[in-house]
Amino acid sequence: MVEFLKKLENIKIISIIGLAKNVSKTTTLNYIIRNIEDRFTLGLTSIGRDGEKYDVITELPKPQIFVKKGTYVVTAQQCFEDSEIKFEIIKKTGLNTPLGEIMILKALSEGYVVLAGPSINKHLLTICSDLRNLGCDHILVDGAFDRRAYATPLISDATILSTGASVSRNMKNVIDLTIHTIKLLNLEQEENLEIINLSTGILKKSKVSIIDKTYSVNSLKVATALDAAQEIIENLDDNSQYVVINGAVTDKLLEDLMKSTQKYKGITFIVEDGTKLFLSEKTTKKFLKKGGILKVLNPINIIAITINPTSPYGYEFDKDNFLKSIQEELKIPVYNLGVND
Repeated sequence: MVEFLKKLENIKIISIIGLAKNVSKTTTLNYIIRNIEDRFTLGLTSIGRDGEKYDVITELPKPQIFVKKGTYVVTAQQCFEDSEIKFEIIKKTGLNTPLGEIMILKALSEGYVVLAGPSINKHLLTICSDLRNLGCDHILVDGAFDRRAYATPLISDATILSTGASVSRNMKNVIDLTIHTIKLLNLEQEENLEIINLSTGILKKSKVSIIDKTYSVNSLKVATALDAAQEIIENLDDNSQYVVINGAVTDKLLEDLMKSTQKYKGITFIVEDGTKLFLSEKTTKKFLKKGGILKVLNPINIIAITINPTSPYGYEFDKDNFLKSIQEELKIPVYNLGVND
């Protein structure tokens, strides 16, 4: 595991995302906290709530989040008051949650805490900036299993993906979904600098725009990209080269395009980063095979995958086979940190 920790040394903000509940996300967080060298100052925050003794939905026991003395912790007032750790209040953020105002604290002792951080990306950006200014060498962002937007490179310098048996009883299905998710998050970056600059500006102004071969921009009058297939079709022509989408790209959008036209073939569809792609493996493969192209402006730096071969629902995979099967398909390092989450 020395290699795993070595990867983190020069990375400032690290997000940990999970494919489902109970896939080792909190275990991964705790492993880093417990094993990273004491010379590093840590900051901890989250999207959503994590670290409870019992899952609020399944009522099954969960690992708690361990905090060392000297760590900066971002959490809601109620979580701070319920913790046995002694804290110094560094800042009241003015951001409110059902559990009270979010506060930046410094741990004066070690112990366990529930994290309940901001749920909006722009608030998370502010929190991370505050933690940087306080001298944190590393900021760990833990989040809800169904939220991956905070893995965007606009917030995180690197991301760890956690996967495991709780995703499905079928090991092959878990492996396939893990590989597909990594491929979406690691989608190829657009290399044309002029298109990158043009697209970055477009994302600030419109939901869907079409760039032609002369780099002229046609911004479509749509409220969202989700149901914009017909407008895209009507505005594509032989000179169209790129479709820039601000927001989510879903199966429905691509399926609607494939059912209605051939115009999308050879056109590059650009999104900000891989967190905006909510696509099944089947639809993605079909779209690419038929000649569609998907690219991102900002690639996501996936530095590791952690696995949990055991499900809290009473079944488990062969840990060696599970680990080896994922390792054979991906170049990204895969680790079994050895503790159930």
